[in-house]
Formats: sequence, structure tokens, C-alpha cells
Amino acid sequence: MEKLIGKDINELTSIAEQIGQKPFVAKQIAHWLYTKRIHSIDEMSNLSKQCRNKLSERYNIGLKAPIKVTVSNDGTKKYLFDVGIDTPEYIESVYIPDSDRATLCVSTQAGCRMGCKFCFTGGLGFHRNLTSSEILNQIFSIPESNTLTNIVYMGMGEPMDNIDNVLKSLSAMTSSWGCGWSGSRITVSTVGLIPGMKRFLSESDCHLAISLHNPFDDERLSIMPIQRAYPISKVLDSLDDNLFKHQRRLSFEYICFAGANDTIRHARELVRRLGKRHCRINLIKYHNDGTGEFIGSSQQQMEWLCNYLNDNGIRTTIRRSRGEDIMAACGMLVAKETKES
Repeated sequence: MEKLIGKDINELTSIAEQIGQKPFVAKQIAHWLYTKRIHSIDEMSNLSKQCRNKLSERYNIGLKAPIKVTVSNDGTKKYLFDVGIDTPEYIESVYIPDSDRATLCVSTQAGCRMGCKFCFTGGLGFHRNLTSSEILNQIFSIPESNTLTNIVYMGMGEPMDNIDNVLKSLSAMTSSWGCGWSGSRITVSTVGLIPGMKRFLSESDCHLAISLHNPFDDERLSIMPIQRAYPISKVLDSLDDNLFKHQRRLSFEYICFAGANDTIRHARELVRRLGKRHCRINLIKYHNDGTGEFIGSSQQQMEWLCNYLNDNGIRTTIRRSRGEDIMAACGMLVAKETKES
């Protein structure tokens, strides 16, 4: 059976016509899916019984609950989903409550093909792209769904490597026929896939985050293979050409590694490259499981780097580490579950 969650208004219009209904029924179906967030076609009470029966012959809502949840001492929750068909295939999302904000970090791929050396997801290899239905299911199927204030596409996978389904899911979240969210409530990250990034900037109004992690070309290449195809200098040039046609916030994600990207030399290069751009840098503590080659920077060194960048005109914050006791970094829970299953 096909899933209704993830369908856009054009697809829903086609479905309505296929079951002998007027086009306006598509908006009614969309309202039930994205505003009411129902779990059963039978709940669509303003559709006739005959219409619901015909719809149920070929479709279901498509929501699937997570198979596991782990809860951190700080309130962070990590949800594990099985998106496999014949055999188990796992993805994860992370719910982060923080005062008056409730953020969900969602995945866009099962695995990832970017191969960043510090990333647990990259170590799992690439399995497949998630459908728009599977992306939205992470948002709609958790208990906190109706209280979310923000969504970040920063979980497993590279969003710009699955741009069609990412844009389709964003459309469902932000369109008037869908959830009607402001794009300012959603941030999508990328390691710098320029073709997908250009489409994202022209076809959505959500915020953009660039995974930078090192300002020097050769050093970035040593940890992020994407640097070979899309050097950060070209990524920045593309942003200059495209970003400011579409007003939105730009941020750079920067995982801090002790001695490898947190020195005065790196700080000065960050100022040189980013100082004239209207952006912010989020410094991120590295989650180390004790088996990797990377060591996270000390809190003291991160605070020094944060102060240096702020003093030199780049708005910089240290992202508060959350969920370390439940392995909240991308891919860690999936790796554990895959090993045990």
C-alpha cells in the first residue's frame, strides 16, 4: 500500500481524481494529514464513507512508530526507527528540549556516502535515500510532535544528496496546504554539495548550515572527502552568488578537535574567510566513543576560540552538548543496534 504522508498537493489532487472526487478533496486530505495529523483514513470525518473506503483500498496514512527510545538525564531523547522492508534498516532522530524550544534533529538518508572521517554515520556506509514520507514520519510519529518549535535536518545522511525528497518534505512542512510552518523554524545542513545547495536556496525559504570543521583546504580534505569535488572556497563563492538573493540565516557548523582545528592559526583563517560575511559559527563538542582517532577540544579551548571569533566580528556560540549519556551523536545508536541485531 502507498503512503499518504509525504504526498504534495498535486499528488493528492491526482489521488482524489482517481477515486472519483473533486480536486478540493485533496485539500481536505492534506488538512487531515498535515494539520490534524491523523493516524487512520477513517478519521477523515468530512469525507464520505465511500470516499474513505476507496482511499483505503490503495493507501494508508503511512505513520510508523519508532522501535526504541533512549532518554538522557538532560531530557534529550533519541528515537530509533526501522525503515527496512525485508530486513531491518535503522535510522535515528533526536528530540532536544531546551526551555521554550523543542527541536527535532531528523535524518535524510540511511547511512551516508560523504565519508567524513570523524562521523559515525559515515562509518556505516550508504544504504539509500529516505523518502519524503520517511523523513516526515520522524516528525509526525513521536509523542512530542505537536509541541515541536524547530526542526534541523542534521541527522544521518547528507540532505543535499537527497535533495528531491528533502525539498518535498520541506514543502509539506512550510506550505499553506501543509503544516504552514515558517521556514525560519527549519535549518538544513550540508557539507557543501553545491548543486543541491543551489536548489535548496531557490526552492525553499529555510535556513542553511554549512558543515565547515576546518578553514584550510588541505586539512579539510584530509577529514572531508567532499572537499575534493566542492572546495570550501567554491562553496563560499556559491553562497555569495546565491544566498543573498534569498534572505535567510547562514551558519557554519564547526566540530572542535584538540590541536587539529582549534588553534590560533585556524582562528585567524576563519576570520579571514568568514569575517566579511553575515553569518554565525556554532562550535560543537566532539562526541568520542573512545575508538576513533579524533579527540575533542577542551571546554577551555572552545571558550577561547569562541571569544576570539566574537572579538573579531563573527557571531559565535558554543552549542551546549546534549545527550552524551545516550550516544546522541549521529549514527552512534544505529551502529550499536546494527551490531547487536
